[in-house]
Parts: sequence; C-alpha cells; structure tokens
Amino acid sequence: MQKPAGRNETIITEFILRGFGDFHDLQILLFTVFLMIYIMTMLGNLIIVGLVVTDRHLHTPMYFFLGNLSCLETCYSSTILPRMLASLLTHNDSVPIHSCLVQFWAFGILAGTECYLLAAMSYDRCLAICRPLHYSTHMNAKVCLLLVVGSWISSFVMDTTVFIFVLQLTFCGHNVIQHFFCDFTPLINLACSDTRQVKLISTVLTSIATLPPFILTLASYMYIIATILQIPSNTGRQKAFSTCSSHLIVVTIFYGTLIIVYVLPDTNELKALNKLFSVFYTILTPLVNPLIYSLRNKEVKEALRRAGIHMCKWAFNSGLQIFRCCVR
Repeated sequence: MQKPAGRNETIITEFILRGFGDFHDLQILLFTVFLMIYIMTMLGNLIIVGLVVTDRHLHTPMYFFLGNLSCLETCYSSTILPRMLASLLTHNDSVPIHSCLVQFWAFGILAGTECYLLAAMSYDRCLAICRPLHYSTHMNAKVCLLLVVGSWISSFVMDTTVFIFVLQLTFCGHNVIQHFFCDFTPLINLACSDTRQVKLISTVLTSIATLPPFILTLASYMYIIATILQIPSNTGRQKAFSTCSSHLIVVTIFYGTLIIVYVLPDTNELKALNKLFSVFYTILTPLVNPLIYSLRNKEVKEALRRAGIHMCKWAFNSGLQIFRCCVR
C-alpha cells in the first residue's frame, strides 16, 4: 500500500478476495471439487464446439449459436476458476488491483454477450417453430454471423465504457472483497472517491445489455408456447417443444440466478445467499449447459455417437499400423 502526499488515506495496490476464506478446513475439498468442475466444464464445452465444427449435420443456425455459447462458456469459466483454484491451493487471497480490474472487465463482456446470445437463440427457435416456411430466409448464414458478432461488439463497447469510468476511481483504506471474484458492486464499495457517476453509467448500460435481450427472450417463448398449444396432436406438440426445451432450461437457470444476485437488495442478510447464487451462474451454469444440450438433444447425441465411432476406427487403424510395424 502507498500513502498519497497530503492525504491520510492509504492507496490500495491489491485486494483480498475472501470468497471461501472462512472455510479453512475445507480448502482442499473445495479445491478438488472446483478443479473437477473446471475440467468437466472445459471438456464438455470443447466437445460441443468440436462437434459443431466437424459434424456437417450440425451446420445449422441453432448449432452455430450453441457452438458460440459453448466457446463463450469456456472463456467464462477460465476468467474466474483458475484464480480461485490458485487461491484455494496456495491460501493466498491477495490479487493485484490491475488483475482484479481486468477480471471484472472480462467477466462483464462475457456476461453481456451471453445475454445477447441467449436472446438470439430464442429468436432462432421462435422462427423455427412459429414461422417454419420463412426460417431459412430470415435465419441465413449472414444473419447468424451478424447476430453473433453484434453480441460480442455490443457487450464489449458497453462494458469497456464502464471499465474506463472504474479506472478513474481511487481505492483506499479497506481492501477486503467478500466475494470469490471481482464483481462490480463489491469492487465499487471499496472506492474512496465519488462513485455516483460510475454507478449511473453502469445502471444505464447494464439495463441496455440485459433488459432488451430478456424481453426478447420472454416474448419469443410466449409466442412459442402460444404456437405449440395450437398444434392439434400431442405428438406434434411434444416434438415442437423438444426443439427448444434445452434452451429454455438454460435461459431459466441463467436469468433466474442473475435476478436473485443483482436485483434483490444488497443487505448483509443476503450477502451469503448472493455468493451462493453467484456460484450457480458463474461456475455451475457453464458446467450444466453442455450436459443439458447433449442429454436432451437427439442430434447432439447422434453426433457424439458418430464421433465415437470415428475415434474408435482411428484408434483401431493406428493400433493396427503400429502392430504391423512391430511385426516387420
């Protein structure tokens, strides 16, 4: 820490992230659990990305969005979990202020992009179910690419704007963050300069980044449900609903935990609950997304089966080649 000339405050050069610091006897157990979650998250999402890229049967708008979402989830987990795992293993909770701010910036971009991607996926399902004859016209490759690129650029611009204002703040005195990553609210609470402007900018831009995608997602599913209820046969209704049920589960988990963490009042009684639900949408959601899509989606399961067959054939042929070389 450094003391500025002519002032009594102590300028902070590092933060202390006390996310799970109170559970001293469970550090090894928590490290093991979160390490397994991280490995499974990376493996599951990378498998989805690999399948979407390599399997021609998955070269459709729906799986194009799913592949981008899985790619985003790998970045999402890598923004938070490696730092947490290092802290649990080394018992070192300190993080340089610039590293904390970069984590906050990266996390904000990824969270905003996920909101837009989920909305784009909802719109895609809405067109496929409610306007099937116009689907290929309205959801072509160019539109899909524009939606994905627009999601990333919009989130990048808005979060970078907030990040620039946060960089102008001075942090001094208390440097303990009662969280497992550098989120906006616990970070701003440690600033000793005026935070009214950055809070206003953040509220406005966060509303733009979350409310329109949420409303679009909600409207899409209301339209989808209304359309499905008009299908006369039970088989037709089940088939139509099965095409969007996986995405609906993901949307519900993501927005449900997001609302609990950021909409409920920030009181001492709710801080522990907010931390728990933060684990859900930052750590568990990227883990369960590939499981939901693979377990509830016949095309993904079929692609996994084809990939498994190809791998077995490749392993058999490779082993056969090695055996022949050894015999010679």
